[in-house]
Amino acid sequence: MGRKILFITTDQQRYDSLGCNGGRIARTPVADRLAATGINYRRAHNQNVVCMPARSTMITGQYVRTHGVYANGVPLPPDAPSVAAYLRERAGYRTALIGKAHFEPALDPTFRWFENRMASEDSTGPYRGFERMELAVHGWAFDRYHYCRWLTANFPGEERGYYRLFTRDGMNAKGGGDTGAPQIALNPIPREHYHTDWVAERTIDWLDSLAADDDWFVWMSFPDPHHPWDPPAAETRRIPWRELDLPPGHPGSHDKIVAILAQKPHHWLDWYEGRFNNLEGGPQHFVPCKMTHDQVREVNALIHVENELIDEACGRVLARIAGRGWDADTDVFFTTDHGELQGDFGLLFKGPYHTDALMRLPFLWRPAPAARVAPAVIDAPVGQLDLAPTFCAIAGVPVPDWMQGAPLPTAPGPGRERVLTEWDSQFGHIDMHLRSIHRDGYTCTVYERGALYDGTEGELYDVREDPLQWRNLWSDSGYRTLRADLVADLYDHLPPERTPKLAVEAPA
Repeated sequence: MGRKILFITTDQQRYDSLGCNGGRIARTPVADRLAATGINYRRAHNQNVVCMPARSTMITGQYVRTHGVYANGVPLPPDAPSVAAYLRERAGYRTALIGKAHFEPALDPTFRWFENRMASEDSTGPYRGFERMELAVHGWAFDRYHYCRWLTANFPGEERGYYRLFTRDGMNAKGGGDTGAPQIALNPIPREHYHTDWVAERTIDWLDSLAADDDWFVWMSFPDPHHPWDPPAAETRRIPWRELDLPPGHPGSHDKIVAILAQKPHHWLDWYEGRFNNLEGGPQHFVPCKMTHDQVREVNALIHVENELIDEACGRVLARIAGRGWDADTDVFFTTDHGELQGDFGLLFKGPYHTDALMRLPFLWRPAPAARVAPAVIDAPVGQLDLAPTFCAIAGVPVPDWMQGAPLPTAPGPGRERVLTEWDSQFGHIDMHLRSIHRDGYTCTVYERGALYDGTEGELYDVREDPLQWRNLWSDSGYRTLRADLVADLYDHLPPERTPKLAVEAPA
C-alpha cells in the first residue's frame, strides 16, 4: 500500500485569490490549511497562459514546444505520453479524471474528438491513462458532457440558467447581471446541482468505489472560476459587489490605464481601445475601455463567490478521504491552468499578455502526513511541468525520460533558478510569439518576429519593486546588461521545437 494522490485543479484562477497568498475577499480556509500544513510555492508559473497548452503540460510533464499543443485549437495527439497511464502501468494506480479535461478542442460541432462525444456514447473511458473520466465544462454545452446530460436528465430546465458561451458569430460578449458586465448571468440553479458540487460528488463516488488498499491518482478538475461567470444566484449574496473596491491591479482611471499600457508593446493598448481583437482570450466584440468600474466590481465579486464554492467542495472531498482512513497516506495538490486579468490594467479575460495575473499560479502541495515533510514556503521558481515528475516520486517509480520537469523541492534552497512560459498564436494574421523567463525576481518577455512585431520589442519587470508590473524596463538603458543576460538564459534553456509542428485543427 503506497501513497495516494488527489490532484485538484481549477480553471483560470489567480495566485492572489487565496487567503494564504494575500487574498482578502474570498474565504478559502481549506486551501489555506493545505498551505499551512504543506508547501506553498510562491513563484510557480505555467508554461502557457491558456487552457489546452497548460493542461497538456500537466499531463505530459513536457514543455509546450515538446508536446506541441501551443494553442487551444491544437489537439493533444492520442499517443501523447500521460502521467496517469504511467502511474497505472508502472505502479498499479487506479486513475480517474473528474471535471474539465480539455486536451482536445471544445469547438467541435461534428464530435470529431473523443472528449466531446464520450457522454453521448455513454462512455467513461478508459482514455489517456484514466480508467474513468466524467467530464464537465464551464457554462453550458448542451448535452455534450457527462454533467450536462446528468443535469438535463434529472433536473430538466435548470440548464437554461447558464450563460450561453458561444453564438453563431463566435464567443458571446453579451452582458448580464446588475451591471451588464460581459459574460455574466444570474443563474437560478440550486447550488447542489451546480457543476462545482457535481465534480466533488462524482469524485467522492469514484473514491467510494475503491478498495481500502488501492493506490489511486484522481485529477479533480473544477471548471470555475473561468468565464462565463454564472454561479448559483442564491450564493452571490456572499460577496455584494457594491461593497468591493477596484482590485489593486486596476489603475483607477482611463488616463492612467493608457499611460501604463503605452509603455508596453502596442497590442496591449490596442486591445484596450478596440484596435486589436483578442480572439484567443475572450469574446471578439469585447472592448475593455468600455467596461465600467462597477462591471469590474461585479465580475470580481462573482469570481470570489466561485472560488469560495470550490474551496468548500474541496473540503467535502478531503473529509471523505479522511473518513476512509486515507488522509495520512494522501498527497494533495492544488493549482490551476492559468490566471485571469480580472481588472488588472483595466483588462479582463486572458490572452497574449505575459503578466503575473496570467502566469503566476496558486500552487500548493500538502504531502501525506506519513511522509513527514515539514511545512514550507518556497520562493524558488517552479512550473507545471514539475507536477508529473513529483507524482512519479510519490508513487516510487522512476521519472521517465520523456518528462522535462523535475520533482518539486520540499524545502527552500538552491537549485531552482528559472521558469519559462511561451505563447504562439494560432491565427496567421496575428502571428505573435512570446517567450518569457522569470529569474532572480525579474520577468523578461521577448517578442519574436511576426506579423505584429519586428523582434526588437519586449517587456522587463522587477516584480519585487513593481509587483503590479506597471513600469516596463525593456528600453531602460540601466537594465540593458541584465536584459541581455536574461534573454540569453531564456534561449539557452528552451528545448527544441517539435517537428513537424502540429496543425491548428479547430481555432478557438
